[in-house]
Amino acid sequence: MFNKIKVIAFDADDTLWINETYFREAEEEFAKLISKYETKNKIDQELFKTEIKNLVHYGYGVKGFVLSMVECALELSNYKIPQKTIEKIINIGKDMLQKPVEVLEGVEEVLEHLQEKYKLIVATKGDLLDQERKLEKSNLLKYFHHIEVMSDKKEKDYTKLINHLDIQPSEFLMIGNSLKSDVLPLLEIGASAIHIPFHTTWIHEEVSKEEQQNADYATLTNIKEVLSLI
Repeated sequence: MFNKIKVIAFDADDTLWINETYFREAEEEFAKLISKYETKNKIDQELFKTEIKNLVHYGYGVKGFVLSMVECALELSNYKIPQKTIEKIINIGKDMLQKPVEVLEGVEEVLEHLQEKYKLIVATKGDLLDQERKLEKSNLLKYFHHIEVMSDKKEKDYTKLINHLDIQPSEFLMIGNSLKSDVLPLLEIGASAIHIPFHTTWIHEEVSKEEQQNADYATLTNIKEVLSLI
């Protein structure tokens, strides 16, 4: 199945290191800050709707998330939220950007083995500065030939990346935690994908069972299982 592979791409957040956990913690903190204006359930729903609406403007990452929190807080409070609370929301984002980079178990061992045979790259969404910071702190940069911070992960984005790498789709393997971003688009363009679920997934990245039907990909429980598969 993987005998033609020349390039292996890894998603970064929640594939190489922990990320989504910090967003869930930030959402909890945000809900507490503006709890006098709405129920937690309503706050969660409105924040998510605001994030999705703003993706076209801000893209993915912490900075866009903070701007969405501020906008959501203003709207839910009928623009009466104190300036001090806005400052606390901004500080939630600053704290997220200073979180330690916790590399997931087995990642470095896998990269060390695979780099001997394949060209390894990172293909991730998010804010460029933040992803560069995390890569630097992770001490994983030495394993990668190329880093691609993508504005989105749709078929056209992967096609552009594969063309840039000057390879065929059949020579490209993507490994990641999101079916929507790291698996299904690759299968559509004739590349390969391995799914390694993370225990927390952003609602926006979830897919229906119908979307998963007839999709030919491997699902692993741990990244170390990759070594026995390819």
